[in-house]
Amino acid sequence: MITIDGSFGEGGGQILRTSLALSLVTGKPFCMENIRANRSKPGLLRQHLTAVNAAAEISGAQVEGNSIGALKLSFVPKVVKAGTYHWAIGTAGSTTLVLQAVLPCLLTAGAASELVLEGGTHNPHAPSFDFLAKAFLPVIELMGPKVTAKLERPGFYPAGGGKFTVSIEPAKTLARVDLMERGEILRQEGVGIVSQLSRRIAETELAILQDKLGWAAECFRVESVSDPRGPGNILICMIESQHITEVFTGFGERGVPAERVPSPTIEEVREYLAAGVPVGRHLADQLLIPMALAGGGQFRTLPPTRHTLTNIEVLKEFLDVEITVTKVDRLVWDIVILGR
Repeated sequence: MITIDGSFGEGGGQILRTSLALSLVTGKPFCMENIRANRSKPGLLRQHLTAVNAAAEISGAQVEGNSIGALKLSFVPKVVKAGTYHWAIGTAGSTTLVLQAVLPCLLTAGAASELVLEGGTHNPHAPSFDFLAKAFLPVIELMGPKVTAKLERPGFYPAGGGKFTVSIEPAKTLARVDLMERGEILRQEGVGIVSQLSRRIAETELAILQDKLGWAAECFRVESVSDPRGPGNILICMIESQHITEVFTGFGERGVPAERVPSPTIEEVREYLAAGVPVGRHLADQLLIPMALAGGGQFRTLPPTRHTLTNIEVLKEFLDVEITVTKVDRLVWDIVILGR
């Protein structure tokens, strides 16, 4: 049984989700200690427990320690079964993070799967649904599987109540993908979304985006949630290029003026455009598992995050792969995955 220290590296829930995903694919059991030890609330929270239980359900796994607040977990998978599954977190916890744990094994399962996930769909510190649907899944489809995600309703922190579905038509094997060039930028888009809040908030944020990024006025639009489950405000910047689409998301917060909300997103977009790389920091983290399962791949990206470097170390615990991370320039790094 593989033993994983959940406190190493970035020390968060990503270590658990990556371990679950790789355990399901390889059939290798693992034991994790010090789960999320570096967080203000250590141990399993509701979204992490949902990911564990989802992984156990689709594989008939034997699990010990799957309870709220648990710092230690053992997971022994059996056979992954494609099918129809429905998981509700019960809080505003991130549904996209739950999906991370179960999607890789279903990409090459023997039959199609239909997933329904309920909870938060647009959470700070987690991939937004828009990132999932427009940036990550299109790369997965380049590898062979056909994966379609449909947002039924958005869910924001703290109310939650979001819902989306995922349809997966698997491939026999995953094909190698190399992403070294971004290509010509084809389209840019900025969307301000409000739920149970004034449209003026989004209009203010988008005006600042337009001024700082210099995109044409027709690139921006405001959306109001038609079936709100709680208040929320997000900004989405999409850059569609010849070879890839990237998505950057910002979040409004209680007590933070609308004028301050766009700043982090503007910085992310500017850095991405200045570097000229195809893969942004967050997408880099997401591509490691599927590329490793494909037997190899490479991409050019921004300086790797601690999340990415930690993910690489977890991958090496489960798979016989070589992963190199090489600095090309101040803002340009190459990550190469080789199966041995």
